[in-house]
Amino acid sequence: MFRLLPTCIGRHISKSLPSLQAHCSLFSAAISSRQFTSDGFDNGNKDIDFNILFSSCTKVHLAKCLHAFLLVSGKGQNIFLSARLVNLYAYLSDVSFAQRTFDQIPKKDVYTWNSMVSAYVRSGRFRDAINCFYLFLLTSGIRPDSYSFPSVLKACGNLVDGKKMHCWVLKLGFEWDVFVAASLVHMYSRFGFLSAARKLFNNMPVRDMGSWNAMISGYCQNGNAAEALEVLDEMRLEGVKMDPVTVSSLLAVCSQSDDSLSGMLIHLYVIKHGLECDLFVSNALINMYAKFGSLGHAQRVFDQMEVRDVVSWNSIIAAYEQNDNPITALGLFNKMQLIGIQPDLLTAVSLASIVAQLSDRQSSRSVHGFILRRGWLMEDVVIGNAIVDMYAKLGAIDSARTVFEGLPVKDAISWNSLITGYAQNGLASEAIEVYRMMEEHKEIIPNQGTWVSILPAYSHVGALQQGMRIHGRVIKNCLYLDVFVGTCLVDMYGKCGRLDDVLSLFYHIPRMSSVPWNAVISCLGIHGHGEKALKLFNEMLVEGVKPDHVTFVSLLSACSHSGLVDEGQWCFRMMQEEYGIKPSLKHYGCMVDLLGRAGRLEMAYNVIKNMPIQPDASVWGALLGACRIHGNYELSTFASDRLFEVEPENVGYYVLLSNIYANVGKWEDLDKVRSLARNRGLRKTPGWSSIEVNNKVDVFYTGNQTHPKCEEIYNELKVLTTKMKSLGYIPDFSFVLQDVEDDEKEHILTSHSERLAIAFGIISTPPKSTIRIFKNLRVCGDCHNATKFISRITEREIVVRDSNRFHHFKDGICSCGDYW
Repeated sequence: MFRLLPTCIGRHISKSLPSLQAHCSLFSAAISSRQFTSDGFDNGNKDIDFNILFSSCTKVHLAKCLHAFLLVSGKGQNIFLSARLVNLYAYLSDVSFAQRTFDQIPKKDVYTWNSMVSAYVRSGRFRDAINCFYLFLLTSGIRPDSYSFPSVLKACGNLVDGKKMHCWVLKLGFEWDVFVAASLVHMYSRFGFLSAARKLFNNMPVRDMGSWNAMISGYCQNGNAAEALEVLDEMRLEGVKMDPVTVSSLLAVCSQSDDSLSGMLIHLYVIKHGLECDLFVSNALINMYAKFGSLGHAQRVFDQMEVRDVVSWNSIIAAYEQNDNPITALGLFNKMQLIGIQPDLLTAVSLASIVAQLSDRQSSRSVHGFILRRGWLMEDVVIGNAIVDMYAKLGAIDSARTVFEGLPVKDAISWNSLITGYAQNGLASEAIEVYRMMEEHKEIIPNQGTWVSILPAYSHVGALQQGMRIHGRVIKNCLYLDVFVGTCLVDMYGKCGRLDDVLSLFYHIPRMSSVPWNAVISCLGIHGHGEKALKLFNEMLVEGVKPDHVTFVSLLSACSHSGLVDEGQWCFRMMQEEYGIKPSLKHYGCMVDLLGRAGRLEMAYNVIKNMPIQPDASVWGALLGACRIHGNYELSTFASDRLFEVEPENVGYYVLLSNIYANVGKWEDLDKVRSLARNRGLRKTPGWSSIEVNNKVDVFYTGNQTHPKCEEIYNELKVLTTKMKSLGYIPDFSFVLQDVEDDEKEHILTSHSERLAIAFGIISTPPKSTIRIFKNLRVCGDCHNATKFISRITEREIVVRDSNRFHHFKDGICSCGDYW
């Protein structure tokens, strides 16, 4: 190092001349001030104020110039100044120079060692900090002091390191030092060992404000709101007043536990004791009110702040973004930029979510580019996860996958984001494949978010056995009582046709919110148990759980599947009159479907005409579906014209209209619809059915000829068709959309995907066992009739889930009562 010094000095001085000229007055003032400093110098040094020199070094190159000045002036060997240089380099994020400076100190004292350990901790090099501390213990011959342990305890990355440090604390007799004891409380709290932290806290002979804050924040960090408030009560009994740190910790735990009353009482305390001017307290208040959804209170706190930093802006932007108000959030971001506040990484995280909520694909590229230019993707996995999530929510799943693959570090949230992205975009098989890849990375530990991500994918393809395996892992990890995981399990069993398991699970998970109730009501609805869904809704009201807009969507859908028209209309009125919920497009779509299925097409059309909001494709689609069921050619033409105006790219509506024309023999109109779809580049979604056998999901497409057991499947279907005809089965050719001969029509019906899957299930499973089929489209009327015969012939229960609902076939009868 010393051999390089002349070159370094010359280079830095020449390159830094403009900056040094700006700081010349500071150096000059320091040299001429002739003030005696407290740096431990004799009278020969009292003409230089080193405090000013050190405080003037706000850049690394200035620190190096000061370093050179100290060496040239003969002060480079002074232990105190060298330790200050170590701290200065660490503060300026140049830990390598801090280390080199430390290494050149010939005789280090305890303050110097403490400075180097702190430098490592400040720069995030925790393992280096621990190694440096052990080097200090084993080689220096110097005894650590009470200032040595707080820093190194922060560096402990696991409980083993923490306990070793605790042993050294005991060995050296610092266990009663208030700063060391508070640091141990922090350390044990960080690793969730609250009993050890509380024992240490209780045994402290003296507690300062930091000790109380350490214990309170420890409980807060681990979500123990009640215990945190108990410590607060003890603290107040001893006459200790809350400071900004205490308040900030407690506000966070109030939001975690959804305790708005305690939060508001703490806010009153803040106002009474003049703490509202504290920046950290105000930021914590904004975050708390945001969690409660009280955007008005959050905005008032923000407006009253005299000083705002980037955290304040991030907090208010996130408040609106997390409460589904992306337009206001975007406006605040623009205002933040106008006044010159530079966005940071957390601002970009909120911005990615805002863009996703606004469905703004063009801006998503801009946000991605903004982040790339600053190199943030390489710095923190959080921003990478946000970009993956943004692209997934925008439907750009390929872009999400590309960003995911490029992340230098992937955590559990990275994998969860991609799994969720595939599942939400209807790509369940891809989501399952990504989960399998995640399992191969043993260092990634699945968490609550993983199960919430993968279970809907298993639900979608009906992979019951794989879903049950996840259920086993959830029980092992004690997450089965988590309301979100439990609700996903309820949904999985419901969508896999296991209604008994649904109800059993439901009564074992927390039911304080509407979320699990909505899931069970929805499951009962798609299984055709409308009366049971209404009964459960009344039970929900008795237990004091307030229904939300999702509850009424599930209820109206349940009434629709069961033909409960009067009950559905009652729910629709109740939603508005008793709970003040304005109907959304989903509610209107359910009402149109409810009335249309029941044959009340004119009433259904009147609902659309009287809607205060513009009907979308789902509403017109419900009317068109009802027209198909009841053969209303005129109204179907009108509904399809409206559909093609609002959603011309959805090929499903063209197919539905084609079915209507085929049923009434309008072959020319059918050809026109098909030509229109072809001209727009649309292709019919291929129908498929899946079945899970021996933990493997087999997927069949209509007319499939590639399955290894293809010959056996078609032979089984031939035998079944012969037996069905002997019992009175007559093929319904109206479900064949091709104008071909009857023999060809019968072959087309026989090779529908659901029949292929059923036949495969019969030859692949034990006699009389239940067969579960999952179909991506609505089951056709002829297959529905044929499955009733097959269930009677084979003495099996056949459960079929189509795109609308469940059909339980047993003894020649379907649970839907032919109403679907």
